[in-house]
Amino acid sequence: MDLSWAVVVNFVTLYGVKVIASLLIFFIGKKIASLLTTVVVKGMRKSKIDETITSFFSNVIYFGLLVVIILAALSNLGINTTSFLAVLGTAGLAIGLALQGTLSNVGAGILLVFFRPFKIGHSVQIAGENGTVEELNLFSVILKTADNKQIIIPNSAVIGKNITNFSAKATRRIDMTFNIGYEDDLRLAKVTLQEIVDNEPRVLNEPSPFVAVGELAQNSVKLIVRVWVKTEDYSIVSFDIFEKVKLAFDEKRISIPHPLLPEA
Repeated sequence: MDLSWAVVVNFVTLYGVKVIASLLIFFIGKKIASLLTTVVVKGMRKSKIDETITSFFSNVIYFGLLVVIILAALSNLGINTTSFLAVLGTAGLAIGLALQGTLSNVGAGILLVFFRPFKIGHSVQIAGENGTVEELNLFSVILKTADNKQIIIPNSAVIGKNITNFSAKATRRIDMTFNIGYEDDLRLAKVTLQEIVDNEPRVLNEPSPFVAVGELAQNSVKLIVRVWVKTEDYSIVSFDIFEKVKLAFDEKRISIPHPLLPEA
């Protein structure tokens, strides 16, 4: 009994100290990892780095340090971490082959985070879909359409297609075409259009509004109107100008020819 008890005491003393030391390595290391991550995040925010990039890097740094801490704790217990890493690498390769599509989305997500072709809240056209960016994560971009639908687009589809960002610039140009009949007063029509855009307070003075004859078409004269507005005013100014033009043309008896219908 004395010999057995001595063996138990010796075992507990030897391995108990290692277990306690490993636990201390883990918990103290975790605290240090959290502290270092906080310092990095504060530094990035102080440098006014985009919040999406800050969040992404904070996760990468924290979990990277956590892996190192866990390996250090296991090594202190006498576990062969080299073998552990080999097994982990083999498992990672198998998982990677099984999740090729998902990993391609992750890779594309990292590129989107770095290059930032759009931000949360931007109005965009991506992979043929129009909407406002609600979320950008490592797997997909989530859009909200004007009629409140949610569209989820895999990052790999986003990175491989053209991206149109309607919110990237502070101003946008509205291009409009108005048709009048050949028998109508061209000068009066141009003056009317010029007055409408000049009296619209949301139309910018620079670049100045542009009104001109665009084409002598088969059954109408096409007048081109181009004005610059703030990006957030684009849609509402377009709607208002179209309405004002129709009312003004009706008042001044300027006709708007109907398009020719195809022969039956």
